Amino acid sequence: MEKVIDENKQGTSLQLEQKQHNTKKLFIESYGCQMNFSDSEIVASILSNEGYNTTDKIEEADLVLVNTCSIRDKAEQTVRKRLDQYNRYKQNKPNMKVGVLGCMAERLKNQFLEEEKIVDMVVGPDAYKDLPNLLKEVEEGRDAINVILSKEETYGDIAPVRLQSNGVTAFVSIMRGCDNMCTFCVVPFTRGRERSRDPQSIITEIKDLYEKGFKEVTLLGQNVDSYLWYGGGLKKDFSKATEMQKATAVDFAQLLEQCATAFPKMRFRFSTSNPQDMHEEVLHVIAKYHNVCKYIHLPVQSGSTRILKEMNRQHTREEYMQLIDKVYQIIPDCSISQDMITGFPTETEKDHQDTLSLMEYARYDFGYMFAYSERPGTLAARKLEDDVPEEIKKRRLSEVIEMQNKIGLERTKRFLGKTVEVLIEKTSKRSEEEWAGRNSQNITVVFPKDNYKVGDFVEVKVTDCTSATLQGKATGYSSMQS
Repeated sequence: MEKVIDENKQGTSLQLEQKQHNTKKLFIESYGCQMNFSDSEIVASILSNEGYNTTDKIEEADLVLVNTCSIRDKAEQTVRKRLDQYNRYKQNKPNMKVGVLGCMAERLKNQFLEEEKIVDMVVGPDAYKDLPNLLKEVEEGRDAINVILSKEETYGDIAPVRLQSNGVTAFVSIMRGCDNMCTFCVVPFTRGRERSRDPQSIITEIKDLYEKGFKEVTLLGQNVDSYLWYGGGLKKDFSKATEMQKATAVDFAQLLEQCATAFPKMRFRFSTSNPQDMHEEVLHVIAKYHNVCKYIHLPVQSGSTRILKEMNRQHTREEYMQLIDKVYQIIPDCSISQDMITGFPTETEKDHQDTLSLMEYARYDFGYMFAYSERPGTLAARKLEDDVPEEIKKRRLSEVIEMQNKIGLERTKRFLGKTVEVLIEKTSKRSEEEWAGRNSQNITVVFPKDNYKVGDFVEVKVTDCTSATLQGKATGYSSMQS
């Protein structure tokens, strides 16, 4: 399956626009979710004001940062291997400083400074504004750590730099944290409680992107459907809000509609959704506006109600299926993708078959599928024995991937002979003579370059497909083209 996350893939090192007066070099790598990549843009912005320009050559860096992921053990092991590689560079450049950022930093805290002798600095996801002070601590020869979680920090006042940007697509974070205590997940412990960003600051950031020529924005959050702004405060405290705050509150459906109407020549996507919080109003906004992409990432994790309960997911199999029905009823041409975990503690063969049958019912276009990886500190690690043998986990994962490949091919075939709107993002990996972009349904489309350019909205007639890619020929510009 081409769209399955490859955890062996090296993290992306990022570049930004250089400031001429800056004299120090920053090398930064990001691993994991889109939020981590977005956070790296915030970090680079903060450090650019501290005299750092980024470099893609680690050997010339004065400061090396790795933005980490804790969602699976394999992701953490990848980061540890990178730290070993940093150590070899430090041997040749003793003044080089190394810092660990993000979820892994939050989870392991002091352990990094105690065990990983090459690490000078440990910074949690809510502490990036403290980087200038932490760097002073490091420069004075002291270990530096700040992993304090915040109830207010959204970085809404930081103008992110666009790292390794194609000038066409960008991420905009609209909220941080998560209140859903899924038993397998470390995110509530590494990123804290949900808090939403002022909608006006979001619109302002998108306006800046639009004026710079960007054509598509993905609104980011651990759970975007929980977005709720009412003048400050955590979502869980909304019941304590004043009547004025409640009357002027903005939820996710309203925010998405504001974006769509304010910038009709930009496309909008969002990630990630939680089934229990996906409201019908959001579906109607997607259906109503051409520039809101017809695609929803809707993680389910398992097709078994019993396992969903063990995971503390706040929905059943039947409720999820009802939501799928509603999506296709309101947005008939919608694409849906999934997250799936195989081999969760106590999972039986019947539970596994329930997952496969749910996949057939939902007709996912693609998915992100993994074998269960016990994460220290989670409720599952504390309360449930990891009792599914590794070979069974892998066999079930293989069957889930095989099912997704089969369904994915059937889903892409629905575009054969049809014309789709594509935003050109880059040159295709398979040929220098072809462009690659995505249609509204988030399917990659490849076609001959002709006289088009990156950033153009074009209509492409689909002539062939694989389980994850459409191929065709451009027939002209679309109505979205300015």
